[in-house]
Amino acid sequence: MVGEEKMCVRKRLSKSDENLEESEEERNSSEESLETPSNGQIDIKQLIAKKIQLTAEAEELKPFFMKEVGSHFDDFVTNLIEKSASLDNGGCAVTTFSVLKGENNHRAKDLRAPPEHGKIFVVRQSLLELVLEFSLISYAFGKLSIVMWTWWTMFLCTLSIPYFLFQRWARGYSKSSHPVIYSLFHCLLFMVFQMGILGLGPTYVVLAYTLPPASRCIVIFEQIRLIMKAHSFVRENVPRVLNSAKKKSRTVPVPTVNQYLYFLFAPTLIYRDNYPRTPTVRWSYVAMQFAQVLGCLFYVYYIFERLCVPLFRNIKQEPFSARVLVLCVFNSILPGVLILLLIFFAFLHCWLNAFAEMLRFGDRMFYKDWWNSTSYSNYYRTWNVVVHDWLYYYAYKDFLWVFTKKFRAAAMLAVFAVSAVVHEYALALCLNFFYPVLFVLFMFFGMAFNFVVNDSRKRPIWNVMMWTSLFAGNGVILCFYSQEWYARQHCPLKNPTFLDYIQPRSWTCRYMF
Repeated sequence: MVGEEKMCVRKRLSKSDENLEESEEERNSSEESLETPSNGQIDIKQLIAKKIQLTAEAEELKPFFMKEVGSHFDDFVTNLIEKSASLDNGGCAVTTFSVLKGENNHRAKDLRAPPEHGKIFVVRQSLLELVLEFSLISYAFGKLSIVMWTWWTMFLCTLSIPYFLFQRWARGYSKSSHPVIYSLFHCLLFMVFQMGILGLGPTYVVLAYTLPPASRCIVIFEQIRLIMKAHSFVRENVPRVLNSAKKKSRTVPVPTVNQYLYFLFAPTLIYRDNYPRTPTVRWSYVAMQFAQVLGCLFYVYYIFERLCVPLFRNIKQEPFSARVLVLCVFNSILPGVLILLLIFFAFLHCWLNAFAEMLRFGDRMFYKDWWNSTSYSNYYRTWNVVVHDWLYYYAYKDFLWVFTKKFRAAAMLAVFAVSAVVHEYALALCLNFFYPVLFVLFMFFGMAFNFVVNDSRKRPIWNVMMWTSLFAGNGVILCFYSQEWYARQHCPLKNPTFLDYIQPRSWTCRYMF
């Protein structure tokens, strides 16, 4: 259809060219009619007069020619808009899955008619039109069979090996002639399990089977959760056995398998033999919480499909500059904050409450009113109470127990370092590339804000500043990681080296073609 419009324009232009040729022939005939000298030489004054006459005629024809070409071009653009709109309405829209497969998709330009023509109405969809193509979700959660058998392997290993090692150590500690060596040996075996089986095993599966992003998140998050659970179980029960041996008690305080199994599913990372329980299970409440999780998942997909994919899929066509980066960050603030709030509500509220209800787990303080925080230290304590409790008891307090209470600042720095490394490890494996933007924001800016914007800040203006920094931070994270993701999709390397895996591809993507 576009070719036909081009042929139409060419025909119209050829007609105008024929008219110009006819006028040129008339002028040539008039020139030939002019008398020439008998010696065959042309008078210079007569030649100059002819040039002046031709110039004047060309100036007269110029407006007519430009007006003719302009009208033809306006008709061509108007018809092109109508044809483009009809094609878009016919179901030829670009999907995210084609982008993920590496096809070249380009953002459609907003072609407008000249102002004198007025507004032209065509058939077209709204920008935020609901999309029911689940290609992005099916891609992100692919290879679920591998995820399931990996999870079962991790869970069964966590259920059996730490419990067996602790039980064997607890019952043989008081009988051993060398209790220190005996304890160090079992501690070494437990560390091998934590770093070898739970640490390297799931990581190998994620990399070897090239799992898609959401499937990677399931494996890596469960890996981290089970490591923290196993550590808490051993950390809470070892002092009880040592105190029992010190008192020369005949009974060894070893938890039952059912208590340990309940803890592995309970929505907490702090082990206790017993927890406060509710009397009954409200299965309608459980169903509602899981339905809300699915709703949040669909909403996150919709945000990526409508607000993120159109922004980042043309990355190789735009040169990397400070202007492009600033615009990218500001365009990413809205989807970044929406995704943050959806993840918070889906996991820390719906998911944990669903498991708490099924297990009749009574203490459901999984988060506090972090949105009212006027300091970053309070925000870190209230955003995710489940993880904060683990870091506080097993990282911060144990650090002070080893190095005395004089090193509170060092203990806080150690907690930030552990949290930043774990966050960056999870993000690097889930996205399949190393780009330490989150580590820098968390380790440097987050730690600085924790000391500067501390609990002494009580005025409401600090709450505004906290939200402003959260908006900007989430915009930076979404912008940088999305740019890097699409850059590695559009600009793959044939023989990548180790430096290619850690060097940002988004900085050089558009120069590789």
